[in-house]
Amino acid sequence: MNDVRKNYVVFDIETTGLSPKYEKIIEIGAARVADGEVADTFSTFVNPGKSLPPRIVELTGITDNDVINAPYIEELFDAFVSFVGDDILLGHNLLFDYSFVKKAAANQKKTFEKKGIDTLRIARRFLTNLDSRKLGDLCSYYGIYLEAHRALNDAIATHMLYQRLVADFYEKEAETFLPRALVYSARKESPVTPKQYEHVIRLAQRFGQQITEENGICYLEPVKGVTTERIEIGRLSKNEASRLIDRLLANFGR
Repeated sequence: MNDVRKNYVVFDIETTGLSPKYEKIIEIGAARVADGEVADTFSTFVNPGKSLPPRIVELTGITDNDVINAPYIEELFDAFVSFVGDDILLGHNLLFDYSFVKKAAANQKKTFEKKGIDTLRIARRFLTNLDSRKLGDLCSYYGIYLEAHRALNDAIATHMLYQRLVADFYEKEAETFLPRALVYSARKESPVTPKQYEHVIRLAQRFGQQITEENGICYLEPVKGVTTERIEIGRLSKNEASRLIDRLLANFGR
C-alpha cells in the first residue's frame, strides 16, 4: 500500500458560488504527488454556461473571457477522473470540492467514489491556537507562498501545507492522517426540455429582454430583477429553467 503521507492527488476547484446544487465549476487544478514531490499537474478552466458573478471575478481574477471558450465539465470529466486514477484525494475543506465533482458525475450517470484526506480537519485537530484555519491563513502561519483562489495554486499550496502537518503531527497521532471515505449524495438533474427552452425565449421576447446568438448558442442577457448573469439557455437544468420562467413571470407579470 502506498504511503499516504507521500502519494496522493491533491486538487482544488473554483466555482460560481457555494452550492453544488445551483452553482458551477469554473476551474479545476490538481497535482499528482509521488514520493512527496509533485510529479504531474492537471489544470483547466471550465465553461459554466453562464457569466461569472462580479464577486467571483473579484475573488479569483477569472473572467468570462477565460471560460467562454473552455470545455464544459462533461467534456473534461473523464480526463480528470483518469488523472486521479486510484489515488487518494487530498484537499482543504475537501468535501466542498468533492461535492461539485460528484454532482458533475451524477449528471452524467457516472460514479466518483473516493477516499480522501482533509487538511482542514487535520488543522482543526492540532492547530487549536489559531483564530482561523482557512488555507490562506495556514499558509501564512507556515510561511508557504500562496497566490490564492486559483485552483492549481491552491492545490499545490495544500500539498505543501499537508507536508508540514505530517512533519509536525503524524508521529503524534497517525490515525488523524488516514484517508476516509468521502460521502456526498448527488442526484442527476434533467436538462432543460425543448418546451421550456422555447418558453424562455418567448417570454424574453414578450418582455423585451435581449436574446443573443453566438456560434449557434442562445444566451439570455442579464434581466433586471431576475438575473445578473448572462445565461446559456441550452445549459440550464429542468429545475433551473423552471425557476427562471417563474422569476420572469413574477417580475413582469403574466
